[in-house]
Amino acid sequence: MGKSTGFLEYERADSTAVAPLERIKNFNEFHTPLNAVQRRTQASRCMDCGVPFCQNGKMLNGMISGCPLNNLIPEWNDLLYHDQKEQALERLLMTNNFPEFTSRVCPALCEKACTCGLNGDPVSVRENENAIIENGFSTGLIKPCVPKQRSGRKISVIGSGASGLAVADTLNKRGHFVTVFERSDRIGGLLMYGIPNMKLEKTVIERRVELMKAEGVQFVTNADVGKNISAEEIMNNSDAVVLACGASNPRDINAPGRDADGIYFAVDFLKATTKSLLDSGLTDGKYISAKDKNVVIIGGGDTGNDCLGTSIRHGCKSVVQLEMMPKLPDERSENNPWPEYPRVCKTDYGQEEAIAVFGHDPRIYETTVKEFIKDENNKLSAIKTIKLKSAIDKETGRRSMQEVENSEQVIPCELCLISAGFLGCQGYVAEAFGVELNQRTNVKTEAGSFATNVEKVFTAGDMHIGQSLIVRAIREGRDCSAEVDKWLMGYTNL
Repeated sequence: MGKSTGFLEYERADSTAVAPLERIKNFNEFHTPLNAVQRRTQASRCMDCGVPFCQNGKMLNGMISGCPLNNLIPEWNDLLYHDQKEQALERLLMTNNFPEFTSRVCPALCEKACTCGLNGDPVSVRENENAIIENGFSTGLIKPCVPKQRSGRKISVIGSGASGLAVADTLNKRGHFVTVFERSDRIGGLLMYGIPNMKLEKTVIERRVELMKAEGVQFVTNADVGKNISAEEIMNNSDAVVLACGASNPRDINAPGRDADGIYFAVDFLKATTKSLLDSGLTDGKYISAKDKNVVIIGGGDTGNDCLGTSIRHGCKSVVQLEMMPKLPDERSENNPWPEYPRVCKTDYGQEEAIAVFGHDPRIYETTVKEFIKDENNKLSAIKTIKLKSAIDKETGRRSMQEVENSEQVIPCELCLISAGFLGCQGYVAEAFGVELNQRTNVKTEAGSFATNVEKVFTAGDMHIGQSLIVRAIREGRDCSAEVDKWLMGYTNL
């Protein structure tokens, strides 16, 4: 695929990022794409390897290796190199409903399993994908594709995140009538309100939603099913229902002083900023401001990093990111061989910006919160931390992170953002439909199935498998659609 010697002749080149001190002045996306000639050169680096691990998408040692959507990466890289952009777009859309989302926010599992990365830099798969889909939109190759024949079957999708949108898009193209219910005022779920604008500008989501509307999908916003809309009403008007509400139950930090004013969950912080940005350009003041505050972020994942970038754009006084676990190695360790997902330390955009603004990495490893300290007005004023170390628990015999005696420190803090992951779905939707939950508070199904214990009710995405990646959510939505279609029609060609 591509140019047979391309990986030997050309070095990897990525799109240019705006310098940190400049890009923090706004909430815009900050990468400048390569030109068409440069992009074809990058596509030529796809090396025609015998087994394309990039599209494998299987679990290896508890981590996903390669693309969960099984994107036909070598094929559309070859077509991109030969400037056959329309054919490249066709191959890309065969496996991925929303390349414009994954090419911006997916951690590029494909690149981590790229054979070219064994002895050099992997192929720039994600940026190649972005070039193909954006060319499709800009040149008019992507047009509404209204089904020529309708089945007459009605499907209700609860939740408009990546999995819900994938269900709606797939089943609508199959010819079913699909209505998507979203409790927020805008469509997109965490795509809209959980991911900051600088990673995924919301016009990208709105563009896709308008396309789906033109193709026949109906969207209902401000529809909080289980509260202002009854599950009974949904069931009576649907031949099938898909629950795709995400894993939106945040994990809390239980420490003394937790009731202090100034402690928020990360998703609430990010949502408030994005909503205010979209509604008024932040002029309405209806967001949780980090301006002139000492900020502490609890959690070292992608969401914590997004809180970093957002706090810096607000104009925070300082920012610290606490991580319970030790710092990962800078390069693969011997017990983490290719093509496993590399467990290595990465410095993401928010951390880059913190280093540029404050002169040091904001992360403090092997540390957690011991106490939230508040003033006489119940406002957060500081956080007491304690160091952790990995040790064998005497009672259970298992290795865990345990507190180090006399290692407490006090950090000034007026705003604390909890980004410690999620514990599963919020129970009221599941309760409204009568579906069972498993021990992890995800909706319970048989292994390999999307059907719940309630007839004609299915589930997909994080609500089904727990907190995961957008690319897995899309795959969940596609696979769930096939099961729903077969249940409705007796067969499926999805």
